[in-house]
Amino acid sequence: MRDLTSLQLSKLMGIGWNLGNALEAIGGETAWGNPATTQALMTAVRAAGFESVRIPVSWKQYADANDNIGAAWLTRVAQVVGYAQTAGLYVLINIHWDGGWMQPTYAAQAMANARITRFWTQIANHFKAFDDTLLFAGTNEVMVEGDYGTPKAEYVAVQNGFNQQFVNAVRATGGNNAMRHLVVQGFNTNIDHTISFAVMPSDPAKDRLMMEVHYYDPYDFTLNEKSSIWQWGAAATDAKAKVTGFDESWADSQFQKMKAGFVDKGVPVILGEFGAIRRAEYLGAEAYRLAWDRYIARSARTHGMVPIYWDAGAATGNHSMGLFDRSTGAQVYPEIISALVGAAR
Repeated sequence: MRDLTSLQLSKLMGIGWNLGNALEAIGGETAWGNPATTQALMTAVRAAGFESVRIPVSWKQYADANDNIGAAWLTRVAQVVGYAQTAGLYVLINIHWDGGWMQPTYAAQAMANARITRFWTQIANHFKAFDDTLLFAGTNEVMVEGDYGTPKAEYVAVQNGFNQQFVNAVRATGGNNAMRHLVVQGFNTNIDHTISFAVMPSDPAKDRLMMEVHYYDPYDFTLNEKSSIWQWGAAATDAKAKVTGFDESWADSQFQKMKAGFVDKGVPVILGEFGAIRRAEYLGAEAYRLAWDRYIARSARTHGMVPIYWDAGAATGNHSMGLFDRSTGAQVYPEIISALVGAAR
């Protein structure tokens, strides 16, 4: 474990890529349409210029009634982490949606806290000997399912408590985990909720924590496949085809909030997910997607964040964000990959 603060480490992580819809797939690694992850894929991701990989993981489906994670699954996750490290990538693993048991309510708090502690104790012990190119992230997009509004005080208190449980569990395992770089999240990874409500956990290790948020603004352009919004930014030519108010200056202002609230105070920020879907039904739409991807990556990096592009794999056609052929590692959208990598340098 090098003598690096999390802020120093973040500067080495460059731009990242998500191995989405693979190890977190409910029903098994290939259940959501992706092939089993290989060394060739991770090597291709690094060769493309990405320097970090975020690996979402589910655990509950591989655990027994007492939350004992199966040895075979821990071994498989470690194998995929090893693929990424062999390729020269920084690696971040988490507890992803995992079936939705991590609800931030008083009713679910005792169960969820116990499970967070149980799972992270096992995960941390399994990976104790791994070096500091492996980071742990405790949670993912914690919210009361279906409630995207401003969180109640109850929700915030419970979610901040989840972050503390995670840090406590990992640090208690000792070894390299006593100094491992850990990633906590703001409420539902929403930037404004993070600024308003996030409380950094107490940590016996000095300067070894990062904060994570996600960015998909505007939703109708980035994720809503039923939307007729296909233009974005200052170059948009049709007011009816764009969402007003979520252009370049909006992204800059949101990221500046994270810079002032965290980065400038010594807490690096992981932009753990961002991306926009392809809209082939609109002639010229791809240019706007390319512009959005490039600008968000560049602005995030300029504001001291580590941008990690969301790629669910499987489908790489219309209404998808996939960049690589998961079977071969071939680049499906080399122009977007080049834009992302170039923008973050």
